[in-house]
Amino acid sequence: MTDTIPDNKQQLMDKANALACEYEQKYGCCPQCVLAAIQDVVGIGNDETFKASHSLAGGGALLGTGTCGALLGGMLALGAKYGRDRENFSSGQNSQSFKLGKKLYNQFVEEFGSPICADVHTRLFGKSYNLWNKEEYQAFEDAGAHVDKCPLVAGKVAAWAVEILLENDVRTY
Repeated sequence: MTDTIPDNKQQLMDKANALACEYEQKYGCCPQCVLAAIQDVVGIGNDETFKASHSLAGGGALLGTGTCGALLGGMLALGAKYGRDRENFSSGQNSQSFKLGKKLYNQFVEEFGSPICADVHTRLFGKSYNLWNKEEYQAFEDAGAHVDKCPLVAGKVAAWAVEILLENDVRTY
């Protein structure tokens, strides 16, 4: 154990980015893709968190009106590491989790202009899509949703979250 950030931080960030992109292209569901990449690279997360994140895709339940699922996946990874556990449920808030989540959120908004899924779609595609409408979902896919657009977002979030985790952890990976 050391108290330093691993020398290979950029390599780990790049690996998380690449894995999240690959998973988003193959499987979709941006929060799960981000979480899987983070788990594969730095070992944060578990199957329960992964499973629970499924309904957060597409701004929550594929509605587009909530926070981007990729961002939520990254925040879940930070919370899995630094959040308040059940044992300490009654002992107040854990500000470390909030601070790190805010850091990721701010990076996301700086890059994509908004945390809202539909707004991110508009920035990347020029319009947002109703993912519950069969024709619009097909247009979303035809516009590169799972070729390059959503993988780009998932990859960046996974890399940023890994960076935050590495900068705030004393372990080396």
